[in-house]
Amino acid sequence: MVGVDAAFSQDSAHCVAAAVVWDLQEGNLVETRTAVRPLTFPYVPGLLSFREAPAVLAALRKLRHEPDAIMCDAQGYAHPRRFGLACHIGVICKRPTLGCAKSVLVGEYREPDTTRGSRTALRHGAVRIGTVLRTRSGVKPVIVSVGHLIDLPTAERLVLKCAVKYRLPEPTRLADHAVAQAKREM
Repeated sequence: MVGVDAAFSQDSAHCVAAAVVWDLQEGNLVETRTAVRPLTFPYVPGLLSFREAPAVLAALRKLRHEPDAIMCDAQGYAHPRRFGLACHIGVICKRPTLGCAKSVLVGEYREPDTTRGSRTALRHGAVRIGTVLRTRSGVKPVIVSVGHLIDLPTAERLVLKCAVKYRLPEPTRLADHAVAQAKREM
């Protein structure tokens, strides 16, 4: 499993991304790569993935291990345009991808039960666009959505399998830390 995250430099001129390989069977970190790319796409609401994707793809290209699936610290289908970063990366890489985000961009849901593994549907009108999933008992849930070449139940299982100690799954949590470190070193 590969986790990816991206953020913008303090001067807003660059995107910093990280790709982290996480061994699902052993439950450990295998590899971390980062990349920095200048921002060339303007800010357009709902099209953030066009600003982040070049740096994420550059980090993924640096990996020595081929990703079997990619978990993005971002939305997939649970996006106002139904095409968040997880969709964008999946289509380009031709790999199964999913989004595991910290907050809702669009849609309504009932709060899931407070125990780990509890979930409720995230809906936008009559359409189910994702799952609100509790990864730790008594802790705020995460938003899981499909990206590309994966179904929602599989995406939910992967998030729970990777959320071993914290609210966020290890691949994206570690990618977030790698991005923060790379930003400090800029």
